Amino acid sequence: MEALVPAVRAALRAAADPERARGMQAYLKTTEPCLGVRLTEVRRLTRAAATADPPATAADVGQAAGALWRGAAHREERYAAIALTGLPVARGALELLPLHEEMITTGAWWDLVDGVQPRVRDLLLASPAHLAPVLRGWARSPDRWLRRSAVIAQLGAKDRIDRALLTEVVEVNAADPEFFIRKAIGWALRDLAKTDPAWVRGFLAGHELSPLSRREAAKHL
Repeated sequence: MEALVPAVRAALRAAADPERARGMQAYLKTTEPCLGVRLTEVRRLTRAAATADPPATAADVGQAAGALWRGAAHREERYAAIALTGLPVARGALELLPLHEEMITTGAWWDLVDGVQPRVRDLLLASPAHLAPVLRGWARSPDRWLRRSAVIAQLGAKDRIDRALLTEVVEVNAADPEFFIRKAIGWALRDLAKTDPAWVRGFLAGHELSPLSRREAAKHL
């Protein structure tokens, strides 16, 4: 993986747009420098580099993604690290859970945390017996980004959503005054409402939630 990381970095720098970078940094409210590369382009460039120098195992992906993440000089390198963990060879690999947790706790902002969400969902769907207790622990963590990740972990799972798990992680965070937690609760419920609106209506009727969570959850009901 020694060639993959420099290849990704070089591709991102070649695509840099300084004007867009200034707007991106302001929008994200981050002090971390940006290159001004759109997220879709970051993902495309990362996939292209991985196609040219494909990781053979999930461990290879973890090595490359970890190096990109920890050595990131620009926001887009963190996006690229997350994109690498979505490669087919790594999808649902339990050995990458510590890296995902590291990304959540050290990324510590919504764009990075939410970017890791699909990886956590894939792990849950692949290994529910292992991940469900992890998410229950995250839901009670003093780290707000782990709590947010526990709440939104099942986004996109559709008919495979574990409603008991969702109920638990929402209930233990329902009174949290933190904006990003309240927003996450509404988002998770709104996502389930796409496939099971009756369940969400029943949940809203039987639970005390913040106005923000309730408003977000009921948007499309």
